[in-house]
Amino acid sequence: QVQLVESGGGVVQAGASLRLSCVASIRTFSDYYMAWFRQAPGKEREFVAAITTSGGSSYYLDSLEGRFTISRDHAKTTMYLQMNSLNAEDTAVYYCAADKNRIGPSPSWYDYWGQGTQVTVSS
Repeated sequence: QVQLVESGGGVVQAGASLRLSCVASIRTFSDYYMAWFRQAPGKEREFVAAITTSGGSSYYLDSLEGRFTISRDHAKTTMYLQMNSLNAEDTAVYYCAADKNRIGPSPSWYDYWGQGTQVTVSS
């Protein structure tokens, strides 16, 4: 049984930073590819970033690279998303996702999902 729990969302002003966390209840955390997605009201779920099992490689939505950083801590079975210079377009529910076999930008590739954490950026 895989459970993912996100936290760290909130209401911030434009230009601020937030760090999201995703705690994974997975016995073999290091076997799973991990990713962050987001979904704004009325829009489809959008890929944000993904990280390989070892944490050695990461991938980002092109428009976010440089502002967002994904990382993982195997000892804490936790994945993070550091978000800097937030703007109103970053307002969304942020979800973490995990899969044992695939990594990529499609939500359908991930078997396990958290419940999401709301990020609201006021301008």
